[in-house]
Amino acid sequence: MARPIWKGSISFGLVNIPVGLFTAEGKEKKLDFHLLDRTDLSPVGYRKINKRTGKEVASGEMVKGYEFERGQYVVLTEEDLKRANARATQTVEIIDFVDSKDIHPIFFQKPYFLAPVGRGEKGYALLREALKKTGKAGVAKVVIHSKEYIGAVVPYGRVLVLDLIRYADELKKPETIEVPEEDLKKLGVTDKELEMAARLVESMISDWQPDKYHDTYKDELLSYIKNKIAAGETARVEEAAPPPAPAAEVIDLMSLLKKSVEETEAAKAKARKASGG
Repeated sequence: MARPIWKGSISFGLVNIPVGLFTAEGKEKKLDFHLLDRTDLSPVGYRKINKRTGKEVASGEMVKGYEFERGQYVVLTEEDLKRANARATQTVEIIDFVDSKDIHPIFFQKPYFLAPVGRGEKGYALLREALKKTGKAGVAKVVIHSKEYIGAVVPYGRVLVLDLIRYADELKKPETIEVPEEDLKKLGVTDKELEMAARLVESMISDWQPDKYHDTYKDELLSYIKNKIAAGETARVEEAAPPPAPAAEVIDLMSLLKKSVEETEAAKAKARKASGG
C-alpha cells in the first residue's frame, strides 16, 4: 500500500476535503551506468563530505541550516518547517478555476495523486465530478519539501491529480528563440503544401493510448550492450561517433509530404483489411 507524502486537505471556498498526497511517478525505467575513471576503469563514487574535517557525513547526521550571516546558521528541523505555517504545509488551497485546455503543457512539471482520507469521500467525489462537468482545473497553492508551488487539480479517471506547474518567470521567453515567422508566403510555403501537411496530420490521428508508447532507445541500447559483451568488448572505453550533420535544406517538401500521406494511408488500409474492417 502506497504511503502518503503528507495528510492534509483540499480547500476551495469554505469546503475542506481531507486528503493524502501521493507521488504519481513510478520508478523510472532506465539503464544504470557507473562512473569510471578512464585511466583504469575504476568506479568513481559520490560522497557527501564535511568541508571542515574532510570526513563523509551519513544522511541521518545531516540537518537543514539557514545562513543568516557568513558562517552563522539557524538549524531547522522538519517540525520547524511545519510550525512556520502549518496551514500552508498541510493544504492544497484552490484559489482559482480555469479552463483545463488553457494551461499549456510547457507549464506542467510533476504529477501527484490526491486520495480522500477520513470522511472525505463525498467531498472528494463532488469536486472530481464538478471538474469533469465544467472542464475546469483548480489552480492551487501547495507546499512540498519546504517550497511553495502552484499546481492544477484535475480529474484523471476516478483519481484527482495535483499537477505541479511552473511559475511563468521560471520559463524562458519564447521570443529569445529564433524561429520562422507566421507569414508562410514570405517563407515560400504554398497553399497546396499546407493542405498536404494538414492531410498528413489527419491521416495519423488516433486515440490516445499511453501504453502504446515505450522507450525503444533503451531497448536498442541494451541490445547494443549485449552484443558488445558477446564480442568480448567489456573493458574498452570508446568515444561516441558524432551524429550526422542535418541537411541544410529540404529541397522538395511537397513530395515528402505526399509520400508520407500515401504511406500512412496505405498502412491504415492494410491494417483495416487485416482486421476485416
